[in-house]
Amino acid sequence: MQPTKRGARLARRGDRKIARGALASTIAETDEPWTTRKLLRWTTRRFEERGLESPRVRAEMLLAHVLRTERLRLYMEAERPASPDELADFRGLVKRALRHEPVDHLVGTTPFFTLTLEVSPAVLVPRPSTEALVEHVLQAVRARAEREEEAEAPAEAKPRPGGDAPADRGPADAETAAVRGAGPVRVADVGTGSGAIALALLKSLPEASAVATDVSADALGVAARNAQRLGLAGRVDFREGSLLEPLAGERFDWLVSNPPYIPDAEWDAVEPGVKDHEPTLALRGGPDGLDLLRPLIAGAAGVLAPGGRAAFELAASHADAALELAVAAGWADAAVLPDHERLPRVLVGCPGG
Repeated sequence: MQPTKRGARLARRGDRKIARGALASTIAETDEPWTTRKLLRWTTRRFEERGLESPRVRAEMLLAHVLRTERLRLYMEAERPASPDELADFRGLVKRALRHEPVDHLVGTTPFFTLTLEVSPAVLVPRPSTEALVEHVLQAVRARAEREEEAEAPAEAKPRPGGDAPADRGPADAETAAVRGAGPVRVADVGTGSGAIALALLKSLPEASAVATDVSADALGVAARNAQRLGLAGRVDFREGSLLEPLAGERFDWLVSNPPYIPDAEWDAVEPGVKDHEPTLALRGGPDGLDLLRPLIAGAAGVLAPGGRAAFELAASHADAALELAVAAGWADAAVLPDHERLPRVLVGCPGG
């Protein structure tokens, strides 16, 4: 995860406001009912003043959790008054969020790709940049399946030069057909944490299987519960161990990872909600942030089948260095692809050359 300096500055500014008494720390007692609309407005404003990212979304997540409803229904029942017990529960969670506890930890789940995942202080909360890695892998798998399908099609089924091409099935239908035609893809996910990458890929690739590793037994427990709840436990093997060690002697079609990559020099600038509440083991990447990425790049070819590919998340500031390491290690087609913010965040290539 990238540290957000602006968020850290806003958080420090919010700390000073609270110290001066300029910001109420709890929802004030009042005779007027606290409706859903009023609670969202009040909480969003406090989160903004506190410097929390995505303040409206965080307010919605907390209130939906307390009311045991979906976020969309908050707006369908905007004038619903909170009960005294609901108000007390919500007040307690808001106070904790104002102290920078991740809202995802407070509600116990987070959305990721097409999934809802359990998260806890034992795992890194998956970010949108990691969703971009999943999307890049699925696009590559889909493209390969389409090429193989085209190569195997009988000559009469292929468009004739100058003739009519097959009718366009539309983007949604084409996407579903391509993913389902991917075959038995075997994935290795190193540093799986909550299981986000491996489980998102398995959910989108019905014939795929995965081995997911982590050095933390607690993280693997969270990942295993996610797999069980999503109905994917029979297709993923969770193993405890460091980097590529648990994969020794096996071969995979894809090697994926979101390794720790925050450099030591940037650690002080990391937001309090990340630095104080998410596992340091999943965040810090050594003096230059590449301590974990180097052995992954160097050793990827040893666990991949012929033609196998790798995709690793990295900090945008490491894009050039990571690409140089991949080229030096003999990767073919090495490139760094953008995330949703158009930042270079995903190293991809064919480590076997």
